[in-house]
Amino acid sequence: MAEDRKKLIEVQDLVVRFGSRRHAFTAVDNVSFHIYQGETFGLVGESGSGKTTIGRAIIRIHPTAGGKILFDGKQINGRISKALDREVTQRIQMIFQDPMSSLNERAKVDYIVSEGLYAGGHHLSESERQAKVASALSDVGLLPEFASRFPHEFSGGQRQRIGIARALIMEPDFIIADEPISALDVSIRAQVLNLLSKLQKERNLTYLFIAHDLSVVRFICDRIAVIHKGKIVELSESEELFAHPLHPYTRALLSAIPQPDPIAERQKKLIVYDPSCHHYSETNQPDWCEIVPGHFVLASEPELEEYRKQF
Repeated sequence: MAEDRKKLIEVQDLVVRFGSRRHAFTAVDNVSFHIYQGETFGLVGESGSGKTTIGRAIIRIHPTAGGKILFDGKQINGRISKALDREVTQRIQMIFQDPMSSLNERAKVDYIVSEGLYAGGHHLSESERQAKVASALSDVGLLPEFASRFPHEFSGGQRQRIGIARALIMEPDFIIADEPISALDVSIRAQVLNLLSKLQKERNLTYLFIAHDLSVVRFICDRIAVIHKGKIVELSESEELFAHPLHPYTRALLSAIPQPDPIAERQKKLIVYDPSCHHYSETNQPDWCEIVPGHFVLASEPELEEYRKQF
């Protein structure tokens, strides 16, 4: 049962703002969700929707303006102790979107992969450190000899594997994968996704998988949250979301998925999301509601009545 599963990450009414008071921009607006230990939770939305900001707030890159982020039952946003900060640094890692810019071009792979060990205060001998680097590279399918090379000597797929090795060497429990395949060739994407799935099974990892492509998250994620302009508009198990998409924005994203059949691709109807379709007012505001067990949607009361007719 879902209720019996351990919640590793809990995000409660999260708010993230940028800019000064007069010109403040709310990038994340009262977002709440939780991630169970061992699952892959997908966060999907178009560019600028706030999905990466949420990931960076969890890993403490972006400060929060409100709400709570709990990791293993402990609040990790705002001011925390040095001991908890070190624990978060070790147990939560991030795989960045662009393997071309996320690696230090002037550093060798040996240093890039082991940099977290230095920052985390791990007191290892040189031989122990080199052994951990070699082991991390082997785990992601790279030869240990690659440790003496520079990032520019590798392909995009290999560079992303180096980024994954950099995260794995810290032996984390939770990994934020920020669009880890969007900058890669189509032929390489499946390899990286299969690698992430393999590592999850071997190490019981928990993922927050951020993407803008619903077709990708369907096959790797257990549950998916759809985010639009800083608000989560729908959340459900993956297959349930594809079988019964409710929110108009979710339907628009699904309609944009390319079809392998050229005839079906030509005949499909592309849905364009128009926020004015909701007809919200002061007396008709949307609420976060559970339509069926595990399927949540942001909707007003008249919309909820229409959604319930679909079940």
